[in-house]
Amino acid sequence: MKMQSDLGRVRGLGSAKSGASHWWTQRVTAMANLPLGIWFIISILAGHTANYDAVHAWLSSYFHSTMMILMIVSVAVHTTHGLQVVIEDYVHNRKAEMISLMLIKAVAAFLSVAAIVSVLRIVFAGA
Repeated sequence: MKMQSDLGRVRGLGSAKSGASHWWTQRVTAMANLPLGIWFIISILAGHTANYDAVHAWLSSYFHSTMMILMIVSVAVHTTHGLQVVIEDYVHNRKAEMISLMLIKAVAAFLSVAAIVSVLRIVFAGA
């Protein structure tokens, strides 16, 4: 027989006040990834990525570079949110969970910044 009240049993296990925001962000980025992914696949199939010079010319366009940056950000946010949910649900060691979450966010931030800087370098520096 437990000697705890209902409040005592659930204290600390309730809403973290960010669940709805997290859920909406996941859905919005999923919907954004759909047209961005279609644009990317069509661009690849159209032969814009046949060689280095073709990719350079393709990404030098403001439209394509903007679409690429939007895709980088959307995919990074969607991926980190998705992995966060998996880790929170299946990693039961609190220390391992925190380290995993920090590592995923750090890697995603680093790779996103590197990709965006690369696109901007092609657009503005021509390198």
